[in-house]
Amino acid sequence: MSVQIPAVNFETRLDKRFRALKAEGRGGLVAYIMAGDPDADTSLAILKGLPGAGADIIELGMPFSDPMADGPSIQASAQRALKAGMTLKKTLDQVRAFRVGNDDTPIVLMGYYNPIYIYGVDRFLIDAKAAGVDGLIIVDLPPEEECELCIPALAAGINFIYLTAPTTDDARLDVVLAKASGFVYYVSITGTTGTAQAAIGDIEAAVKRIRAHTGLPVAVGFGITSADFAEAVANVSDAAVVGSALVNVIRDHVDTDGRAKPDLVDKALGFVRELADGVGRSKR
Repeated sequence: MSVQIPAVNFETRLDKRFRALKAEGRGGLVAYIMAGDPDADTSLAILKGLPGAGADIIELGMPFSDPMADGPSIQASAQRALKAGMTLKKTLDQVRAFRVGNDDTPIVLMGYYNPIYIYGVDRFLIDAKAAGVDGLIIVDLPPEEECELCIPALAAGINFIYLTAPTTDDARLDVVLAKASGFVYYVSITGTTGTAQAAIGDIEAAVKRIRAHTGLPVAVGFGITSADFAEAVANVSDAAVVGSALVNVIRDHVDTDGRAKPDLVDKALGFVRELADGVGRSKR
């Protein structure tokens, strides 16, 4: 029996931001950090500083002990956050605290289904919506499991963002994109995060193929480590997603006891400014 997918008849901050980027004629910068890395206060300071540093959209990682799709950098960031006591509830508290001073920048939670399942799907969606979450990327929930979270999220007015990859053929794209909302996240390499970099020509061809199947914006991630490459990606897509490279800046400014060095926040936001300068040069 087929499942009726709710019509996406709501507008989130994601929709507004991508529309604004299109009007500006440039691609966007999506910045990823792990909630609670290396501690709650430091990660909240980075989170609050990201829009001013030039991030157009924020992906906030939900720490999990078994992040199977992530490379060593993000795995380590999750471990630092968990060690510091970060939980899913505290992650939502960070979104809520961010919203006190910023009601415009979209926030997408990215992670795995297990913490949400334990939290309780209905309760999670109510709390996430109230906190100011705009979208979800749950990497271990394929379209075949849409009833678990995708359909309830859409019913709650939260975008559900699916991943596509170089191995996603046209038939599979149609399956994935039938449920997608907010934007499409194109994983530009095969493998885990932060382990390689795709050729810009391959990325451009993949984005064109995806756009032939959907009118949703296409954001490209995995392997973007510099302002120049972020600019190149933003030139051929709707947004460049930077995760591992930013997480590595955080890692490099944590002491041997796992505590944030005094310059950590400034260094992380300085790197985001460099990326934003690159993306700001993009033309679409």
